[in-house]
Amino acid sequence: MAVPARTCGASRPGPARTAFLWHDRGPRPGPGAGRRVARPPRPLSLLLPPLLLLPLLAAPGASAYSFPQQHTMQHWARRLEQEIDGVMRIFGGVQQLREIYKDNRNLFEVQENEPQKLVEKVAGDIESLLDRKVQALKRLADAAENFQKAHRWQDNIKEEDIIYYDAKADAELDDPESEDVEKGSKASTLRLDFIEDSNFKNKVNYSYTAVQIPTDIYKGSTVILNELNWTEALENVFIENRRQDPTLLWQVFGSATGVTRYYPATPWRAPKKIDLYDVRRRPWYIQGASSPKDMVIIVDVSGSVSGLTLKLMKTSVCEMLDTLSDDDYVNVASFNEKAQPVSCFTHLVQANVRNKKVFKEAVQGMVAKGTTGYKAGFEYAFDQLQNSNITRANCNKMIMMFTDGGEDRVQDVFEKYNWPNRTVRVFTFSVGQHNYDVTPLQWMACANKGYYFEIPSIGAIRINTQEYLDVLGRPMVLAGKEAKQVQWTNVYEDALGLGLVVTGTLPVFNLTQDGPGEKKNQLILGVMGIDVALNDIKRLTPNYTLGANGYVFAIDLNGYVLLHPNLKPQTTNFREPVTLDFLDAELEDENKEEIRRSMIDGNKGHKQIRTLVKSLDERYIDEVMRNYTWVPIRSTNYSLGLVLPPYSTFYLQANLSDQILQVKLPISKLKDFEFLLPSSFESEGHVFIAPREYCKDLNASDNNTEFLKNFIELMEKVTPDSKQCNNFLLHNLILDTGITQQLVERVWRDQDLNTYSLLAVFAATDGGITRVFPNKAAEDWTENPEPFNASFYRRSLDNHGYVFKPPHQDALLRPLELENDTVGILVSTAVELSLGGRTLRPAVVGVKLDLEAWAEKFKVLASNRTHQDQPQKCGPSSHCEMDCDVNNEDLLCVLIDDGGFLVLSNQNHQWDQVGRFFSEVDANLMLALYNNSFYTRKESYDYQAACAPQPPGNLGAAPRGIFVPTIADFLNLAWWTSAAAWSLFQQLLYGLIYHSWFQAEPAEAEGNPEVRESSCVMKQTQYYFGSVNASYNAIIDCGNCSRLFHAQRLTNTNLLFVVAEKPLCSQCEAGRLLQKETHCILPAPPPAPPPAPRPLLAAASLTPHPCPADGPEQCELVQRPRYRRGPHICFDYNATEDTSDCGRGASFPPSLGVLVSLQLLLLLGLPPRPQPQVHAHASRRL
Repeated sequence: MAVPARTCGASRPGPARTAFLWHDRGPRPGPGAGRRVARPPRPLSLLLPPLLLLPLLAAPGASAYSFPQQHTMQHWARRLEQEIDGVMRIFGGVQQLREIYKDNRNLFEVQENEPQKLVEKVAGDIESLLDRKVQALKRLADAAENFQKAHRWQDNIKEEDIIYYDAKADAELDDPESEDVEKGSKASTLRLDFIEDSNFKNKVNYSYTAVQIPTDIYKGSTVILNELNWTEALENVFIENRRQDPTLLWQVFGSATGVTRYYPATPWRAPKKIDLYDVRRRPWYIQGASSPKDMVIIVDVSGSVSGLTLKLMKTSVCEMLDTLSDDDYVNVASFNEKAQPVSCFTHLVQANVRNKKVFKEAVQGMVAKGTTGYKAGFEYAFDQLQNSNITRANCNKMIMMFTDGGEDRVQDVFEKYNWPNRTVRVFTFSVGQHNYDVTPLQWMACANKGYYFEIPSIGAIRINTQEYLDVLGRPMVLAGKEAKQVQWTNVYEDALGLGLVVTGTLPVFNLTQDGPGEKKNQLILGVMGIDVALNDIKRLTPNYTLGANGYVFAIDLNGYVLLHPNLKPQTTNFREPVTLDFLDAELEDENKEEIRRSMIDGNKGHKQIRTLVKSLDERYIDEVMRNYTWVPIRSTNYSLGLVLPPYSTFYLQANLSDQILQVKLPISKLKDFEFLLPSSFESEGHVFIAPREYCKDLNASDNNTEFLKNFIELMEKVTPDSKQCNNFLLHNLILDTGITQQLVERVWRDQDLNTYSLLAVFAATDGGITRVFPNKAAEDWTENPEPFNASFYRRSLDNHGYVFKPPHQDALLRPLELENDTVGILVSTAVELSLGGRTLRPAVVGVKLDLEAWAEKFKVLASNRTHQDQPQKCGPSSHCEMDCDVNNEDLLCVLIDDGGFLVLSNQNHQWDQVGRFFSEVDANLMLALYNNSFYTRKESYDYQAACAPQPPGNLGAAPRGIFVPTIADFLNLAWWTSAAAWSLFQQLLYGLIYHSWFQAEPAEAEGNPEVRESSCVMKQTQYYFGSVNASYNAIIDCGNCSRLFHAQRLTNTNLLFVVAEKPLCSQCEAGRLLQKETHCILPAPPPAPPPAPRPLLAAASLTPHPCPADGPEQCELVQRPRYRRGPHICFDYNATEDTSDCGRGASFPPSLGVLVSLQLLLLLGLPPRPQPQVHAHASRRL
């Protein structure tokens, strides 16, 4: 029984339409026809070449204009399959290329990748590289301790006594507002000459070290001058280290006083605004200066906390969070009569970048009210630290309390939770200017092995929120050699432009004693660090023998990747480490979770898994087989893994010695080299060569034509056995040049591409050759010249059959231009060789289809024509089914690829939409295909995306700008003597220098291009073929409107053939599926009621926006923390520790006369310029 035509309310009346003969029909202009160049219609003989002119059989009769029956559409699908297969067999040349490889069997060998041996060798090479840096570190640390021990402290030291190179001197001289320029620096600053060094990506001087001192530290203080004096001796050790190991990069000593001395010398890369760099806040310093931490921060938000003091507290908490690394755990709570977490985190969470951002955003929402209740705050903090049912550091437990003051000492709480063992340190911070007695705060810190700090104003925040590290370093210093353990950091951005690095760190201890028989000094002097560029580690891994889809990766104890091809941060902030989890670098599944855990535990292993991989252009998902092999890198915290597809077990290695190595001639004289010369392109096709490092002296270029020119010029000088060249890469390139030329000679040159409506044919190889024929087609070739970085190449290797790749189109871009027949569709397939029982895929071949011609051909193949000249007629006395050609006004016929992108359509007006996600073309039909399991959706998150800064919101209890007193305040005498007036004056003074801390982010972004973009999370959605493989009919029901469709996979391709009635009813256009990147701005907003369930349909969003409902919910993720291991040792206790130095201070009772005078100066706009001061404890005196 025939399937009736669709209805929308009532059936659509109309006379029967009669099909026209092909040669009587001109081109049907679509809406975009005005932009296209008209051309005469192609004869059917061109659209259906003789080879593939199949019998055009009519389907069994049915009532006039009925929807095609299933077997009819299956018949059309077979014709499409045969047409594609026939063209690829003739022009793809897969079989011919196999024969060419076999004919040249004497020119190459088949080598095997043995995963276990490979990964062990690379792990050993990395271990050796890092061990050399460790030996240099130990020499530096030992020398520093001896130099400082021998140094005699000088109370009367002067600036002019010290000669050093100030790395920021040049930048300060260029800045007319610089403080040193105005008052004149007394220090004897060296003026150095520099030479460009490609290893450092910078200008350097190998004869001197450079010194960087933070902006908020006074260079002329006695502490700093003594520090500069004794660290000068490190210069010779730095130089000797480089002599022993010329590959060393930055060698750095970060002092606990804030001084950084590094080698070789180079000018400091100062930002446009205030330079806030402080070595003590760098990830490598924090990791090396103390053991991991479990920290609870409690903030007094009682009503006594004024708006300005609360703002100081918020800033202080954010600065405190920046002193934590991924090995630490933290939670933040506010308290008055009761204590409660400021964010959605109810327990200690890992202090990673994303969690800290959540805290920082939540802290801005704190509001001051109620009365002070220290007991509630401390009980909450101790309960947090005693919770053993969660993952935590289990080392250095501490409570940090920020308050404006109070009388209660809460001794009963300490007796209950912390005494007598005092396993939790308590640090107290008196914030703002006030009249309160600070003795209780001092007592709390001293009674619990902590320290008391005062933060009277903005300028004291940074120093006093990081000085606690000195206290935590005490047990390390007292442990002596046992604590001298080299640690390797996470990946982070080097502040001097080296790019992504890891750093080996080693603490430097104070070995002096205060006097004969006195206790040993327990201060940490600083941290020694040596950088290793990730690129140097990558050079130890095999690049091109693993194939396009094989790779090496490495992870640390947190599961963060050290090496991975997907480690590509779009924006880096040198203040934060680059933390990409292995399960976020790849598409997560249970097998990979198991592999990750085994690697973190330091085990060896091998596992073959079926997994999903994302295409290089992030538009497609493929289900593939992969072999994972992993081993630990000894003496480090890292583990190394190797991933190989089964087809990359073997690879080709050119062996050209018999032909070329006997003669010492330039490579340009070799056979097959002539086919790389542009003079051969017209007859042999255009050749793109992969921009690889074939020789050390080869000049790189992003322009492939220029790179080829540089390559040819170098080959005129280089002999085949030259030591400066990589023979594997060079010989394989020449081998593939000759092999692809033979493909031109045997297959392509004698064929007429126009007969089959082809724009080009091409071949790409593992050796780095991409040959496009004819030469003119290279003008429109947009694929990456490096085959390993070309999406079509990698996907063809992972998929059997023919892979269609339409031109990429974004919904925001204008439609394709179809002029001059330049728009093409790539069809590619891998060439599989079987040599002596060993299977490999060394090349990919394909064709580029003429979009318009194949769209016409598509209509003919999916029609009821019985022979090439006459279509089947339908009239009142005849019965037939609709087809994709004659009835294209009623019937929609499309080919969609496995990612859901439009490839071909019988609708002329859709030709310029080829390459778009089909939901943008026909949303309701794409939804039906998804709901009927033709497609499966995969959602993932890109944690390396970059987003424009968000405008600030009104989250705080006080405005984000400066505190402005009201008229009532001015009329109130009490206000003039209060902490608010003094604190306001302090803010204005320090705000002249540190104003960026209290300003909104956009203002900072405007002045500093480096922070115009911030890291964010981008949600990605891809589609891939589901489980349905058979032919399928269905009805789309939209209320009073129905729509028939048929879908069927085309064998041996990545295409879905869909035939459907054209939509009439607007009800069927209710929504669309997303195939788009959506920006999720981190941090997440404060806790809110759970959102309503998200519907299946969602309107496509074209602009970045916060999406807490769609984004990864951090509050939920921390409930399921990923497996990790912290450092294996912990130094948080030593019985000999002297805790008597626990901070001293006194409240500052403001004088009425002084305050009135200061306020008058303020009102007159004449505030005194503050003098910079160094903030250091008396105990820092060396």
